[in-house]
Amino acid sequence: MSAGVHTERRFEDAVEDHLLKVGWGRGDVGNYDRKLALDTAELFVFIGATQVKTWNAVVARYGGDPNLAQREFARLVADELDHRGTVDVLRRGVKVKGQTIWLAFFAPAHALTEATTTAYAANRLTVTRQLPYSPDHHNTLDVTLFVNGVPTATAELKNPLTGQDVEDAKEQYRRDRDPHDRLLSRRAVAHFAVDPDLVFLTTRLAGPKTRFLPFNQGSGGPALPGGAGNPQPADGYATAYLWERVWARAAWMDLLARFVHAAPAKGGAKRAAKAKPSQREIIFPRYHQWDAVLALIAHAREHGAGHNYLVEHSAGSGKSNTIAWLAHRLMSLHTADNRKVFSKVIVITDRVVLDKQLQDTIFQFDHTPGVVARIDKRSSQLAEALAGGTAQIIITTLQKFPFVLDQVAGLTDANYAILVDEAHSSQTGETAKALKAVLGAGAVGAADDELSDVVLSAAEAFDAALEKANDPQEALVASLSARGRQANLSYFAFTATPKGKTLELFGTRVDGPGGAQLRPFHLYSMRQAIEEGFILDVLRNYMTYKTYWKLANAAVDDPEVDKGKAAAALARFVSLHPTNLAQKAEIIVEHFRRHTAAKIGGKAKAMVVTRSRLHAVRYKQAIDAYLARKGYADLHALVAFSGKVIDAETVGADVVYTEAGMNGFSERELPERLDSDDYQVLVVAEKYQTGYDQPLLHTMYVDRKLDGVKAVQTLSRLNRTAPGKVDTFVLDFVNTAEDIGEQFKPFYETTIAEPTDDHLLYAYADEIDGYAVIAEADADAFVAALTGTGTGTGTGTHASLYAHLGPAVARFKELSVDDQDEFRRLLTGYTRAYAFLAQVLSYGDPDLERLYLYARYLLLRLPGRPEPTVDLGDDVRLSHLRIEATGLHDVSLGGGSGDQMLPGFTGEGTGRQHEAEKARLSKIIDTLNERFGTNLTQADQLYFDQLEQALTEDSELAAQAQANTEENFSYGFEKTFEGAIIDRQTANEDLFRRLMDDQDFNGLIKNYLRRRVYRRLTGEAETA
Repeated sequence: MSAGVHTERRFEDAVEDHLLKVGWGRGDVGNYDRKLALDTAELFVFIGATQVKTWNAVVARYGGDPNLAQREFARLVADELDHRGTVDVLRRGVKVKGQTIWLAFFAPAHALTEATTTAYAANRLTVTRQLPYSPDHHNTLDVTLFVNGVPTATAELKNPLTGQDVEDAKEQYRRDRDPHDRLLSRRAVAHFAVDPDLVFLTTRLAGPKTRFLPFNQGSGGPALPGGAGNPQPADGYATAYLWERVWARAAWMDLLARFVHAAPAKGGAKRAAKAKPSQREIIFPRYHQWDAVLALIAHAREHGAGHNYLVEHSAGSGKSNTIAWLAHRLMSLHTADNRKVFSKVIVITDRVVLDKQLQDTIFQFDHTPGVVARIDKRSSQLAEALAGGTAQIIITTLQKFPFVLDQVAGLTDANYAILVDEAHSSQTGETAKALKAVLGAGAVGAADDELSDVVLSAAEAFDAALEKANDPQEALVASLSARGRQANLSYFAFTATPKGKTLELFGTRVDGPGGAQLRPFHLYSMRQAIEEGFILDVLRNYMTYKTYWKLANAAVDDPEVDKGKAAAALARFVSLHPTNLAQKAEIIVEHFRRHTAAKIGGKAKAMVVTRSRLHAVRYKQAIDAYLARKGYADLHALVAFSGKVIDAETVGADVVYTEAGMNGFSERELPERLDSDDYQVLVVAEKYQTGYDQPLLHTMYVDRKLDGVKAVQTLSRLNRTAPGKVDTFVLDFVNTAEDIGEQFKPFYETTIAEPTDDHLLYAYADEIDGYAVIAEADADAFVAALTGTGTGTGTGTHASLYAHLGPAVARFKELSVDDQDEFRRLLTGYTRAYAFLAQVLSYGDPDLERLYLYARYLLLRLPGRPEPTVDLGDDVRLSHLRIEATGLHDVSLGGGSGDQMLPGFTGEGTGRQHEAEKARLSKIIDTLNERFGTNLTQADQLYFDQLEQALTEDSELAAQAQANTEENFSYGFEKTFEGAIIDRQTANEDLFRRLMDDQDFNGLIKNYLRRRVYRRLTGEAETA
């Protein structure tokens, strides 16, 4: 082994040698002015090579003395750097004696102007090793990167073969570097801690409190599945990407020009620009953000408009900044032959924070007012902004997205980039309101006729379903599915949890040995985000509870009911039972007070996830009642649900509950109120389960079934980090820990999907044709009338639509009931599949389009059978209930789950409609009791509560109570009491015998219930 081959110096040599080969110069420590924190020699060589005329004018203002001019200008530059910050000075130069001297020239958006290209090539980038930076002592920095004499970054390099690694580099910055030094605090925008395996960086030194963030590719490689770290190459350094890619001359100048910026202080970007560097937070992109933006713009530059991109970046990825950087780059993107790629950039988001962040960030890059416009008042704003105006980036909401498509459809001579931020707040369930315009548009022209009304009614039904789902991905897919792919539109969709349909629309097709797959264009996985510490693992502490319950059949005739619907109704009955909610409210409150309240420095919050709006209302009431009964004044709950709730079963139809009414303030105020110290628990039904960032959320109480994306999105509300937040906790009353772990697997590392079989539509069409309901001549004539290509016009054309649908309706009626159900299923499946698949597959088959148009309207005309609901009424009583913990689980996915495949489109929701299976109510109850009724004891019985309720509802007893004293009331009560016991003999045979045979036991219970029933019927206060 050669002497010293393993030393830290050799590591520095490797870094420097590469930089010198690719256009960097070697800096001279002797040229560094420690007082000014500038390499003044490089500064004036650059100015002399690029701005001779301007500099001569400055020298003339100093009496023709070049030495005086250089001294004064260097001092001025140092002051401006102290005051404005490095990136602002590099971008906008320094004014001196009426002249502007530029300190750097950045790459132009196009190569049309030779002068700007020449100036950019003249930048002097230098790397200086072992720089003695401090005026007071001789500490040196391993590597310092200069741009035209201005220090822009420092790095400490460590070699594990000498016993030191990246952690020692961090400690060197924390312990041995003065955070107030001029170079370290007011010049360099980033400080890198580097060893051959890992890279970390910070933009602000704060002594022992300095926080370093990982700047690594991921263990799988850039944009590939994996966790923290970097892939180990066959030879060379795992961190070579830092000096080979990030510090490459063009890349480093691009970072300074279009990525690095100051986080706005209070008062916005203008105030932030004027604040001292020490008062601003410098934002430097994380590796995956930088890599994603560059990969997206490179593809768009080469291939132009008309392409879709899916960016799967986990929560905690810094998605807002990534979108802001990408929007700014796309705004000025040009092809290799200097043509602008996109006329406008449209950002779809409901997050006000992203709106403000875009405007503040882009202002620092361009300092041009009006570049970003928010469309939030009327659709005409959108039309005006798209057609012209100064705005290059237009921000609008998902609700207005259909109108965006309408507008750009008529502007085919321009190209548009559409960035879709899936993390919408959209808490009010309004995300799908505008979809009616899309689903009904173009069907029958502008006529307000009967058929148009039918179409819009169908759209409203679909709209209601989307609103119930409250899923931005579904809303976006539904909106796009109403139109074909447009060559002048490129979509850039951002999500942490892509569904199969989302991958179909936006995913990238990759052909491999195992067949074709659809993958995200760029990936930053949940696993990597967890391992790098940007989000917490919500599956680490997962407590499950199981509710054991029994139902007693109180029905006399044991009716025959729909098995599936009865089971659902029985489950709902139990979930809403006051005793069930009271027990869970007690568990929630006591757990929060004993365990959660002290978390995050006493600021921790909790969320209760319920299965419906009515559940949310009753949960809030149960929690408030328990708090009042216990006298707890240190915990207060809020509730969130959309619209109005009528609890007819409990208080009658004349009492209406709203979120604002129950909380005592408007819906808009809720996030701010929860953020305060006044409230600790938020009860939700759909709202705030997606797109809501509250870092203080520590605990979640789950009382609803969670599946797929919904499980991941809901539980991910807990994963945000905050000072003092080191863990999270989930208490689940419904799901098993294993099931939840399975829901997370597809999104833990990467999400892929099987491409849809392009023969699916033909298979549907063949089956539909086999029923001989649709005649080709009828379909041709209908489509001709619908699209205006036929000979008829006006009302005659409208009437012909019905005429051409009529024969098919008549043939449908001749089918058997089973065949009608199957035909309707096939037709529904075809229309849904075609509406979606036409966006991702190129068929070019007019027969498929004709069948789609005809089938879509035929479905509206086919007679249907109403689906009966099951109302169990008083046939069921809850007889037993016990809720017990079943274990604390760690279902974290740890080292990864591998690729998880999502299925392709299968005509979702179009399965065969079987005849409802019938069963006796008692049989269903027996089955449920067998499944849920284990581990029960006498202490769990609600028998006496049930008996009391039945006696209280007896009208004769009510009349007797009002007319008698309690003593006299007892005579009539005894007879009714015995009858009530007999009526409920089937509920509990053992208890029945005890009450009938043991007179002492009977007397005790009778006196107890008589007293309680009398007081309830007469309204007397309960005595102690």
